[in-house]
This record gives sequence, C-alpha cells and structure tokens, in this order.
Amino acid sequence: MGKDRFIKTYSQGALNITEIWVDRETGVNYLYHCAGNSGGLTPLLRPDGRVMVTPVAEGE
Repeated sequence: MGKDRFIKTYSQGALNITEIWVDRETGVNYLYHCAGNSGGLTPLLRPDGRVMVTPVAEGE
C-alpha cells in the first residue's frame, strides 16, 4: 500500500484540537478543529482569500 494521501503538519491542544493537514496530491492545506463532540474541516485561506497550497514534490 502507498503513502497516506494526507499528512498532518501542525497540531495543537488536547481537548480543543487544532491541526493543519496537507493533501499530498494537490498541496491544498486544510484546517481541522474539534472541541468535545464536534469538529470541522475547511480549506486554509491566504490573506487574499485564495486557498493555501504547499508545493508537492514529484514522487512523494
């Protein structure tokens, strides 16, 4: 089996968790936050409103 599609690049908290995940295929960054029984995932945006994209190396 190949590598996971998403990698966690940042994590903070224990009960109120904030994480940043990067899609290895597209480079799109996602912000994930959960507190208690609820959570949410959304694309991480740059100050100008565009989606934050991390360059993805070929073959990764």
